[in-house]
Amino acid sequence: MVKIGIVGLGGIGTVHYRNYQYIDQCKVVAAVCHSEESKHKARKFNLAVYDDLETMVENEELDVIDICTPTYLHKTQVLESLTLDKHVIVEKPIALNKQDAQAMFDLAEEKGLLLFVGHVVQFAKETEILRDAIHTQKYGKPLDAYFKRLAGRPQWSKSGWLLDKDKSGVIPFDLHVHDLDLIISLFGKPQAFNFVSSGREDADYEETYRINYTFPDLNITAEAAWYHASYPFQATWRVYFEGGLLENDGKNVILYQMDQDPVSFDLREEVVVAPGINLPPTGMFYNELSHFIDCIIRGEPSARVRPEQIIAGVEIMEEILNGK
Repeated sequence: MVKIGIVGLGGIGTVHYRNYQYIDQCKVVAAVCHSEESKHKARKFNLAVYDDLETMVENEELDVIDICTPTYLHKTQVLESLTLDKHVIVEKPIALNKQDAQAMFDLAEEKGLLLFVGHVVQFAKETEILRDAIHTQKYGKPLDAYFKRLAGRPQWSKSGWLLDKDKSGVIPFDLHVHDLDLIISLFGKPQAFNFVSSGREDADYEETYRINYTFPDLNITAEAAWYHASYPFQATWRVYFEGGLLENDGKNVILYQMDQDPVSFDLREEVVVAPGINLPPTGMFYNELSHFIDCIIRGEPSARVRPEQIIAGVEIMEEILNGK
């Protein structure tokens, strides 16, 4: 039985806790909480409540620390957890610069511990369909792709940290991170990229990005935005292959081929969990955390979310955020 201590029981910490309840090989036993709201939630979940990591580790038999805190806290908490000889799961993005991300992976390797980063889109059913199409080349080689992730400005962020460039990395690190990690995992690190961005004069960060990634014989464009508008969330992609167009419109994945009827794929999941936040019931968090727990039991790193893939993404996002 893998015993887990969660650091942070806000929105994503609650999502992780709820999904762990469906995984037989693990149990959440404790949590580090700072707000009274989180402490109340932890007690409701029958978890031991602690004010800091070190005290939790001293008093509980733990195998892994799951860090679900704001991005700017990740480095300190990951390094402390590894120093305390615990495997670590940390929410995306791992860090806001390559140097910090590399330091975390280096310490994990030095200590012989496993460090996983929660790039949950890797574990969506839509991603499985796209990954299979690319790896098998059943529709031929990919020729062009477009990834889009748009939303209204996230007003729900408590204390405003998510809208602080130095704490969250805003759109590149909190929004585009999903698509960039997927792009790198499927196609490798791009040979080159360029981008344009825009935003209102009184905004503290750029609000829209269009990024072009260049690969051998392949062009990929991505769009990401937090609009200053009540705009519904959209996460879609389309990939044009030699033998057809595969599209995720946000609700369906459909294959379009010449002179054939469109083919819709079955997106039903074996396990679907209500996340407890402003997301519909989904299986991707369950799939992600089940994968990480299985890796811990086997003592093996993840082949799905690899350190070199994460480092490559952080390096690109850092350049985009800094306008280089």
